[in-house]
Amino acid sequence: MELRHLKYFLKLAEELSFVRAADKLFISQPPLSRQIKELENELGATLFERNNKRVILTDAGKYYQKEIQELLQNLERINQTTKKISENQSGEFRIAYVSSTFSGDISKLIQFLSNKYPYVNFRLYEVPTVKQIAALESGKIDLGIIRAPLHSPKIESKLWFKDSFSLVFNRNRYDIHSEADFTRLKKETFVFFNKDYAPQFYDALLQICAQYGFNPKVVHESNNISSIIQLVKNGLGVSIVPTTIQKTHNFPELEFVELKKTALFTDILLATPKGNPSEIAQEAIAFLTS
Repeated sequence: MELRHLKYFLKLAEELSFVRAADKLFISQPPLSRQIKELENELGATLFERNNKRVILTDAGKYYQKEIQELLQNLERINQTTKKISENQSGEFRIAYVSSTFSGDISKLIQFLSNKYPYVNFRLYEVPTVKQIAALESGKIDLGIIRAPLHSPKIESKLWFKDSFSLVFNRNRYDIHSEADFTRLKKETFVFFNKDYAPQFYDALLQICAQYGFNPKVVHESNNISSIIQLVKNGLGVSIVPTTIQKTHNFPELEFVELKKTALFTDILLATPKGNPSEIAQEAIAFLTS
């Protein structure tokens, strides 16, 4: 069994068509069929049911697909880690963050790391938590700044800080003076994170409104904190955002009111692939948490 057998198997399992799979693998159909047959013979198992009309995975094939996907992800992670060790901390270090956590602290981190490791190219990416988790598991990023919860045996994390929630609105449009006035907004338009982009965060915001006795009328959704703030700044609605956002989006038109009644917080985590021996990641975490 060779690595190409596994890659051919996964592509056919994805496409469920010898024609499409062969086309995407840049080979003709007969060699693909032969490679799949060789794999099945070696395993002693039928992975696909095929006839003139369709190709489907057997139960054995579904199990094999799941295990091989994980195997190749681990292999990619091992290859990348080995390469980084061999390069002795040169090359590239990738840091991802969710849009609501970007701050001067992250800029200072990049400056600190660049001075300490002048031969490393540091890359910053804005990536939602769900996609960061997948990227951390596969070794595609080296350090993730994410929002809890995190449930993955392949990732290690450390709490950076706890963030409370605040109401944000255009002070020229809404006559709000304190947290007690929040319920007066129950009929107003709300701007929230897109629930597919940040499902836990979206649910937390709904929970906050429920604690104040109403369901918000969500009209505008975005996957970027800057877009949310811009909509609120333009008077197109109100929102609930992490309190630390005020540090980087403190515009004259905006008013922030911390919602202390909810006693809800969002944990900001510093996450790395489990078992990652990266000295740079350890230095980065130590810098941010010191």
